Amino acid sequence: MSTSSVVALAAIALVAVASAVIGSLGVRVARSTSDFLVASRTVGPIVNAGAISGEYLSAASFLGIAGLILREGVDALWYPIGFAAGYLALLIFVAAPMRRSGAYTVPDFAEARLGSAAVRRVCSAFVLLIGALYLLPQLQGAGLSLTILTGLPPWSGIVGAAVVVVLSVVGGGMRSITFVQAFQYWLKLTALAVPALIIVAIFASDGRGFDRSTPPRFTAATTVDVHADVVLDVTEPVTLTASGDVDGTRVDGPVRWEPGAHTVLGGARLTFDAGAPVPTPEGSPRADRDWLAPLSGAGPGRLLEIYSVLLACALGTMGMPHVLVRFYTNPDGRAARRTTVVVLAMIGAFYMLVALLGAMSRFYTPQLLVSGDTDAAVLLLPPAALGDGWLGWLVGGLVAAGAAAAFLATSSGLLVSLAGVLFTDVLRGRLRDFRFAALAAALVPVALALTVPRLDLALTVPLVFAIAASTFCPLLLLGIWWRGLTPVGAIAGVLAGGVTATAATALTLLRITPPGLPGLLLQRPAAVTVPIAFLTMIVVSRRSRLSRPADADRTLLRLHAPERLGFGPHRDGGPVEGR
Repeated sequence: MSTSSVVALAAIALVAVASAVIGSLGVRVARSTSDFLVASRTVGPIVNAGAISGEYLSAASFLGIAGLILREGVDALWYPIGFAAGYLALLIFVAAPMRRSGAYTVPDFAEARLGSAAVRRVCSAFVLLIGALYLLPQLQGAGLSLTILTGLPPWSGIVGAAVVVVLSVVGGGMRSITFVQAFQYWLKLTALAVPALIIVAIFASDGRGFDRSTPPRFTAATTVDVHADVVLDVTEPVTLTASGDVDGTRVDGPVRWEPGAHTVLGGARLTFDAGAPVPTPEGSPRADRDWLAPLSGAGPGRLLEIYSVLLACALGTMGMPHVLVRFYTNPDGRAARRTTVVVLAMIGAFYMLVALLGAMSRFYTPQLLVSGDTDAAVLLLPPAALGDGWLGWLVGGLVAAGAAAAFLATSSGLLVSLAGVLFTDVLRGRLRDFRFAALAAALVPVALALTVPRLDLALTVPLVFAIAASTFCPLLLLGIWWRGLTPVGAIAGVLAGGVTATAATALTLLRITPPGLPGLLLQRPAAVTVPIAFLTMIVVSRRSRLSRPADADRTLLRLHAPERLGFGPHRDGGPVEGR
């Protein structure tokens, strides 16, 4: 194992140890149901904002956004814009009313608002589905990080991350992981800021820039291992050495590619000379000029795809169960709103740094465009830019620590949400049941992460957000702001949006998508599934208006009246049985 691998492995281990030590502080004071589920609603805005940012900025944000910018250029900036805009929607429409609802989980809120156990069961099922699907890329990101940085097999990262997360959650629940996730946010920000400042300074001092009329070029002789089948576009003739299946022929030696598309099957190895143009994946910008220009050379469906991604990210944020539960931990609605404002600043700073590193990776790690491992751009950027020396090792170790914090923080929040639903809806509500629920909630995502081939983070995460946007977003917005919502309408809308979005997600992940517009809508379904959910919920509620809860007006008053007036429920949570 090389020195850089040893440093990276040590950095990841230190993050795990530090997280366990900080989390152990919560064990000493976690004594009640409220402690484990919502930290007894005593978390201040700054600490809670750090915890929210820590768990929200996942491996997909830390690794996937930079890789997407490397591949797609400025069009990929719509992803972080959508993720940040989701918190603005939370601030305006959801944060304070959700805090006043007195609920511990999203199914709690649904039952309190509509008085229906059936609505609660449907919501519980989708919380488990969304949480499991979102845990999958986090765990696979852990496996990718450990493999890229140390050469260890992916399963070791998946299992190691799962063990650390489960131990943190069963130890002290929400109270324990709140401080852990706040620490992990600042670690992630530092792990991006330090390499960004150093690499940009080196880039500027070298007097280099992007050649706007040509594709990126290899700065040194480079060997690329292709892990999955890919079609590469070549804009000028290039001679390379290839071993494997290329353009339908088994080759082992020099190959000359003329301009056009060339198919390379997974398992091939390609070696390019220094100065050779970098082939780009089919459909991605070829020249830097196109990479720097929005919608340059895009097909007719590109704008629809961007709108659908924005819709999924912006509306899906308020439907992510691990995000919503955080607003229950604030002491009052005013603190919830202040928390959201601070979160906007925190995640904005994070995404600016990610975008900067994604741009730098276009120059320093262009080989990832050929191999398809663009998710590894942030991990490989420090050694590529700083060289194989002590500075490259240290900065690479810091980035490794940030990556570990990314998948640990989000996984912890998701696991608390999943365990909370199992704890309150399936088990009997005792402390040992919460710990069993946390363990049980981790089993399915870990099994999927170990068996399902690694998926593109930039593809899978918007799909999960599309499911959240098509289920909980309509339920929350209409449940908080419209007195006409009925239990039947809520169930119909959640099922209509959730089933269609889930079906699109399954077909996309199984790569069963037709070409053209239908295939695009399956890969980015929010533009269709979100309107379906809203329309179904409204139409069915109007047709079943007689089943509207009799206390709807009183419930809405509780959601919107200032808490100092005393309309809200008080669920402080006493000591938990079974300790």
